[in-house]
Amino acid sequence: MRSEGDSWDITTSVGMTALRVAAARALEARKPDPLVVDPYAEVFCRAAGGDWAAVVDGSLSDHQLLTSDFGESFVNFQGARTRYFDDFFARAVAAGVRQVVILAAGLDSRAYRLDWPDGTKIFELDQPQVLAYKSYVLSQRGIRAGAERRDVAVDLREDWPQALVESGFDPAQPSAWIVEGLLIYLPADAQEQLFTGIDSLAAPGSHVAVEDGAPLSDEDFAAAVKAEVEADDDSRTFHRLVYNERCAPADGWFGERGWTAVSTPLADYLRELGRPVPGPDTEAGPMIARNTLVRAVKK
Repeated sequence: MRSEGDSWDITTSVGMTALRVAAARALEARKPDPLVVDPYAEVFCRAAGGDWAAVVDGSLSDHQLLTSDFGESFVNFQGARTRYFDDFFARAVAAGVRQVVILAAGLDSRAYRLDWPDGTKIFELDQPQVLAYKSYVLSQRGIRAGAERRDVAVDLREDWPQALVESGFDPAQPSAWIVEGLLIYLPADAQEQLFTGIDSLAAPGSHVAVEDGAPLSDEDFAAAVKAEVEADDDSRTFHRLVYNERCAPADGWFGERGWTAVSTPLADYLRELGRPVPGPDTEAGPMIARNTLVRAVKK
């Protein structure tokens, strides 16, 4: 369970979810018609070893990323989500943005695998041990970023805007921000602080993209946590790591502060990409139904 001020490395607590996402991206890349190919996702899993290497080898048959409707839907979800944010950055740099901010960067490899115009600076914010793991794994293999990349080792529940500016971010210039796979791991007041920080540092012409989701009812959330505890299965640790809270729908929050926002339900986006949408009676169905992808531009 989460606690105030808790921290993690890549194999514990919230940090472990970065490996889970990397495993899903690695499995997506092996499909005959992948939505996205992240060549470094498998590298991160193999470097972690153990079950994570076994997942990408296909030899861990009881892992939820490989079995059940949830496993298939989770890989589809991560493929679609990755595609959405990749496309978002392509739009932003085409509009002339040269400052990129990846909040809770985890094992995000966009600095390494996307095409970036000359002069682009990429700021990656996350827990120190998570950023250190990524930098070590890639540097040991001689893999270099395609743009100037700066690690900002900070807890996003703390004064991350100051840390970002001290790392060279220029609030006077337009920027592009992503909030991918993050909000559920923050309590509502920290979500509010995160949005406020983005708005305060974003110059006119800036872009933001957010993965947003409605909370479960208190009863449903308590039941989900209870089921995970009783299952005693690390591969099914999810609800114990999240806050079942939301400060406000992202499209409305930014829209009320001078941003032009566009909201796309995840289910609609999956259909647009030709991927199946799990039904309401499946394990993954309610999760997909509550998830929304939002992008906005500051006037």
